[in-house]
Amino acid sequence: MARAADSKGFLIDGYPREKSQGIAFENTIAPVTVILYFEASCETLTKRLLGRAASSGRADDNEETIKLRLKTFLDNNDLVLAQYPDKLRRINAEATVDQIFSEVQKILDPIVATK
Repeated sequence: MARAADSKGFLIDGYPREKSQGIAFENTIAPVTVILYFEASCETLTKRLLGRAASSGRADDNEETIKLRLKTFLDNNDLVLAQYPDKLRRINAEATVDQIFSEVQKILDPIVATK
């Protein structure tokens, strides 16, 4: 936080996970400018997480645990997204890495340029 005053903003991955966390962030840190939501099917997410498990050695990256984590995520997700209807930008995360990156750039570059 030492350089927070000099920064152009924050890019926070995987947060908020619950509605209360989003409210606390905005009250404590800063208002949200944009929410990037990477949409992918549960099948795609499971496949990617299992791929991560193969290389990371994380004990909690098994199919049963992943399914439970996805259920928890989906149970909370709609409330979080509903909190930011005007700030929400959905990105098709089933696309290629280059296509996804291009979509992210289209959203973030104008924001960073104005800071």
